[in-house]
Amino acid sequence: MPDISTDPKEKAVYALNTYGNSILRLSYAYLHDHAGAEDILQDTLIQLMKTNPVFTSQDHEKAWLFRVAINLCKNSLKSVWAKYSELSEEYPDDQMSSDEIILLDLIKKLPVKYREVIHLFYYEDCTIIEIAKLLQKNESTIRSLLHRAREKLKVELKGDYDFDE
Repeated sequence: MPDISTDPKEKAVYALNTYGNSILRLSYAYLHDHAGAEDILQDTLIQLMKTNPVFTSQDHEKAWLFRVAINLCKNSLKSVWAKYSELSEEYPDDQMSSDEIILLDLIKKLPVKYREVIHLFYYEDCTIIEIAKLLQKNESTIRSLLHRAREKLKVELKGDYDFDE
């Protein structure tokens, strides 16, 4: 981990530059709303500045930031306003193929418990152990959720894609 200041503002700038896109994508995977995902990114960085935690490694820092973003997303989804939000925005990547767009649309339709493990595993390259820690669940539970999510996607895609590890 680069030697950075303990100044909360510098930590936030470093986190934004290093993990900002990942936090934004993770938040979007939960909320399906680009503006909401940007709000979660901002709130995550504010939380980082407020608490100013000491990290032992980059993995620790990434896990902390993802955990905060996930909690903020879950809180946002419980909000009354979440029921009224529009889900019409496209995934924030203009260079996707039509197959990727179809797959992402199917992922968006999955329940949150499946969507979050799919996103963390495939889009953020988190290991099952890391996902289990982030979501505070057993590794076997994460494996089961991934398996079930893949099965649901296979049914929807009629077996056109192979999601095996």
